[in-house]
Amino acid sequence: MYVPSHFAETRTEVMHDLIRAHGLGTLVTLDENGLNANHIPFEIDGEGEFGILRGHVARANPVWKNASTVDAMVVFQGPQAYITPSWYETKKTDGRVVPTYNYIAVHAYGTLRAVEDAAWLHDFVSRLTNRYEAPRSAPWAVDDAPAEYVDKLLNAIVGIEIPVKRLVGKWKVSQNRPAVDREGVVAGLVEAGSDEAQAMAQAVKR
Repeated sequence: MYVPSHFAETRTEVMHDLIRAHGLGTLVTLDENGLNANHIPFEIDGEGEFGILRGHVARANPVWKNASTVDAMVVFQGPQAYITPSWYETKKTDGRVVPTYNYIAVHAYGTLRAVEDAAWLHDFVSRLTNRYEAPRSAPWAVDDAPAEYVDKLLNAIVGIEIPVKRLVGKWKVSQNRPAVDREGVVAGLVEAGSDEAQAMAQAVKR
């Protein structure tokens, strides 16, 4: 990923927060058939220098079968928004402005490994479920389902782990514009009203 220095985010904890908030990652691998992409909800644990990504795939998905030899990249995307030059105050003074697109992304790199241990899988899917069920007034838990049914489904999946060797963060949030233009971007995004626009407005403010 091309990352100009003014858009670079290097703080591991900030990138981990982005992954936790936008956990559906695009797992990209290269096999004998070429590039392969799978969309998987991940958990990031803060072990080691850059953490460990954990997820699971269907046993029928061949991505895990050569896991110990496969280098992987996982792409996580945060808020994104089209930015019209009409929001720039400098448009009024010299007109030398063009549209752009703001976005936040994290790329995580490491070697994929497969986990077929039933206890590991039960613990992982329980933690993953609990995180997404937590905001609900009556959260569902894995153990709410019959044990034999859970065991059957656990046999149909394989866990994956990626000890992260490198993290690359790009926060393209109007840092290259003067303060007066950033203020206009924030106002325009707030007026746009969508949740995505509001999230990007907050990112530009920060």
